Amino acid sequence: MRSNRQLGSALIEHNLVKFPDLDAANERLLELAAGDDLRQTSVLAILAYEKKVLREEDVLHHIVDDLGLGVVDLRSYEVPEVLKHGLELGACWATWTVPFDREEDFTFMATAYYLSPAVRSYWEKKVGGTLVWQATTLEIIADFLDRVQTERDEAAKNSAPKTTP
Repeated sequence: MRSNRQLGSALIEHNLVKFPDLDAANERLLELAAGDDLRQTSVLAILAYEKKVLREEDVLHHIVDDLGLGVVDLRSYEVPEVLKHGLELGACWATWTVPFDREEDFTFMATAYYLSPAVRSYWEKKVGGTLVWQATTLEIIADFLDRVQTERDEAAKNSAPKTTP
């Protein structure tokens, strides 16, 4: 919830949404938060895809043009197994962020929530070292996390002991 609140504040601060729209999105977010599905609790998704008062593309353009980040598409990126294996999927869903590569002391982060200081702070404490941030979309993060979950489910199924009737 904190990452969503801070993202909403940043969207207003950067003139990407108006307060009444954010207020309505926050009410909807509280409804969705009552459930257990972290992927549904995204103020960005509510504003862009449910309320249609913001285009996610505009947020990406702002992050690239005004804040100088690059953009990454994880659908064609081969993430090292060691990073995928250690991912806490709940934290990734809650922050809409994933570490996708590591070179020496540099960890490369893909995020749809860069504008949320809570997200950046969480990952800086969690990962340590120097983080190199890249912007991406909610869809790309969701696709990546779904693929990791599918791989884990398949691995668990294949390692389960076989029983004979």
